[in-house]
Amino acid sequence: MSLQQEIVGNAMQMAVVSLQPGQTVYCEAGKFLFKTVNVTMETRLGGPSGGGGPQPQSGAGSGGMGGMLRQAMGTAMQVGQRALAGESLAFQYFTAQGGEGTVGFAGVLPGEMRALELDGTRAWFAEKDAFVAAESTVDFGIAFQGGRTGRKGGEGFVLEKFTGRGTVIIAGAGNFIDLDPSDFGGRIEVDTGCVVAFEEGIRYGVQRVGGLDRQGIMNAVFGGEGLSLATLEGSGRVILQSLTIESLANALKKAQGGDKQGPTGGLFSTDAG
Repeated sequence: MSLQQEIVGNAMQMAVVSLQPGQTVYCEAGKFLFKTVNVTMETRLGGPSGGGGPQPQSGAGSGGMGGMLRQAMGTAMQVGQRALAGESLAFQYFTAQGGEGTVGFAGVLPGEMRALELDGTRAWFAEKDAFVAAESTVDFGIAFQGGRTGRKGGEGFVLEKFTGRGTVIIAGAGNFIDLDPSDFGGRIEVDTGCVVAFEEGIRYGVQRVGGLDRQGIMNAVFGGEGLSLATLEGSGRVILQSLTIESLANALKKAQGGDKQGPTGGLFSTDAG
């Protein structure tokens, strides 16, 4: 049973989901907007696991005490991963009862939303905080990039991972563009904050902007990109966003008279505070 959804709006979109009786969708805490009265809402620490259904809430069918212990340990590991990644610790589950129901969701920044269809053959990876909502048949996980990539790439260290079958809805900032690196010689280089999501099979990495020569230093100091660019290689779908959280934050600080970027941007940018 596929998820019936419609993405509406322009500057800040929202997803309106139509649920069939008994159908469940879950979202990250804070992404819910509205629902009809026949849709139940339940907040849980655990996400869908091992085949996509909501986790059982009692010992029934879970293998007695041993099953309950395994379930508790699995939930603790999920919560621990999300805590390390800076993600929300809980999910909200919505199920239609006694008829069709409607639920609305949105992201947290002005921008687009996108519904991705998973067929069970390829996972999708997304930037931190991109996840909005998904069918209960879609599993949500955290993927940690290698330490070297993470140290160099900032946002690239922690990724959200979606597996299973069904619909997952993501959100980003600004407008989206879909690219396939294979259409551009097999490799593209982008600002590390512009990557929204990509299919499994795309190789993600981070590289230094130029060498430690005059032009490399000029790029880092005056170019506004700092020292690193994200690299995406291979064949598959990539979604980029036109607005980065850092550029939005800098614009707001500047409008409030608190610009910390300095005259050069890039390498000499500083955090607020």
